[in-house]
Amino acid sequence: MTTTRPDLSVGAAAQADLAFLLEHAGHVLATELTARLAEVGITQRGYCVLSKAIQGDRTQVKLAELCQMDKTTMVVTLDELEKAGLVERQPSPIDRRARLVSLTDKGLETQVKAKRIVVSVYRDVLGALPEDERTGLVNGLIRLVDDRLSTPMECERSPRRRRK
Repeated sequence: MTTTRPDLSVGAAAQADLAFLLEHAGHVLATELTARLAEVGITQRGYCVLSKAIQGDRTQVKLAELCQMDKTTMVVTLDELEKAGLVERQPSPIDRRARLVSLTDKGLETQVKAKRIVVSVYRDVLGALPEDERTGLVNGLIRLVDDRLSTPMECERSPRRRRK
């Protein structure tokens, strides 16, 4: 089966369904990462937390900010990681209300394995593109996320849908 590729010349790029393309690519990539990270017993959120907490001295609040999670999601994620023996939470010596998150030895080992998986998936995905397009795609996405697409617009109905 041959898929018709859209003409993405400057004029035609505005005609492409950019939202669909980005949403579909993101969904398929997230699904693959979810399946592959399950091999080491963590979720994408768990991987994000382990990767950001590896530097140490980070509070739950700071990790939530870095991983773009709300407080409730962060607590649930940390509860899962702590139950699996991957992280520990301890009171901050500076602010006893804050909790510092640190990786256990098992958490560090899991983070290293998970990072290998993520790097492998990203390499494989980008390998589907000609070499001269890979850097341009990633740089373009970085620029969009850092600038024009950095902050969601306020809207009455969120475009995100909850699973039933």
